[in-house]
Amino acid sequence: MCFGRVSDKKPLLMLGLPKGSLEESTKALFAKAGWKITTSSRSYKPSIDDADLDGRFVRAQEVSRYVEHGFFDCGLTGFDWIQENASDVVEVCDLIYSRASVQKSRWVLCVPESSSITKPEQLAGKRVATELVGTVRRYFESRKIAAEVEFSWGATEVKVPDLVDAIVDITETGNSIRANKLRIIDTLLETNTKFIANKASWANPAKRKKIETIALLLRGALEAESKVGLKMNLRKDALEVVAKQLPALRNPTISQLSSPDWIALETIIDESVVREIIPRLKELGAEGIVEYPLNKVVY
Repeated sequence: MCFGRVSDKKPLLMLGLPKGSLEESTKALFAKAGWKITTSSRSYKPSIDDADLDGRFVRAQEVSRYVEHGFFDCGLTGFDWIQENASDVVEVCDLIYSRASVQKSRWVLCVPESSSITKPEQLAGKRVATELVGTVRRYFESRKIAAEVEFSWGATEVKVPDLVDAIVDITETGNSIRANKLRIIDTLLETNTKFIANKASWANPAKRKKIETIALLLRGALEAESKVGLKMNLRKDALEVVAKQLPALRNPTISQLSSPDWIALETIIDESVVREIIPRLKELGAEGIVEYPLNKVVY
């Protein structure tokens, strides 16, 4: 009796995934894109439901180095850590998401609200704490400011003014900056997650095709997060009025119904405007209005 053979096929790609604050949102993004990534509580080696993919969870700070050196064929990490590590990699696409929002984060130079310092030049001879040491040193050197930059292991925002004169820390909303009575005097860089690839892997046709497929579906999943589908039935003679009054319903798909006077209309719109559009559609005679979620939107 033959039970078949367990495949010993070697995965096509080794994928670097960010461990820590981005881990759960990254797994959710891949799930929406079509890949199920599962891990145990203490494991750094995930299970991926694609024979072409293997992967490891490592700190986002390290992903770009491992991609550059070839341990990972591709991976997800922040633009800030690509810059910090001066990694020579292919930036395949932007993926603007985080644990809290879908906006870019900023690395900002901050001093206490009570400080007399109002510009970076006043930090000459002063101490600045940050996790992004290389980038911050290059920032001050490019401005010929002789500030002392030291590494911070965390809780950077509580170190001023007792331990250091200023900090450079990352923020999405600015809430933590305000909560700790800090004042921003400059923004060093904006950052978001990027999908990156090793240069040799990118030059390999089979690997590049798979990397591009992953990028396409991840972007499609992100694009769908802020949008919904909307479909309805409408009298044909009301279409022009609806199109003029509701420009958000651009380029809808229109189908003829069994009744010659009625059409079916379907479109994709920003979720934020649905609460305004549906009541207006009803006023204009639309019937059978259905809103539905989207997994991916690929243009």
